[in-house]
Amino acid sequence: MKKSKLVIEYDYDFELMGILSSARGYKLAWEINQTLGIQLIKQPDLVVGFKNNEEKSFSFYSHETQLNRLKLFKNKPSEQESGKYFLIPEFPHFDFIILAAMEEQDTHQQLIHRVRSIEVIQLVASIPLEGLKSKSNFIF
Repeated sequence: MKKSKLVIEYDYDFELMGILSSARGYKLAWEINQTLGIQLIKQPDLVVGFKNNEEKSFSFYSHETQLNRLKLFKNKPSEQESGKYFLIPEFPHFDFIILAAMEEQDTHQQLIHRVRSIEVIQLVASIPLEGLKSKSNFIF
């Protein structure tokens, strides 16, 4: 019997940024809201499946309009024993991840510049999607 394989190609129409900050998620979301003039709102945790049938929950905040979408994810799971699990395991040093789907291309660089000006943030860096194995964690 001939077997068929279903191959799905996703369109990754977003950009990712990594943030290094010692602030708690709600404090960082508040600071970003104040700086950008948006309303990041706490959402139910994102549950991601890992090998060995383990599932971990990641807290996140979201702001969406008709043209733009901005989400702030914690890179480490909510559970206490989270040592080896990350939303983006390729970049374990980032504390938070921002997913930005903006209509204009220039907006991404402006967003990095404005977020970098927040005092509780030590580092903001763009994360390239090419070759990123864990980018499928953001398809939901």
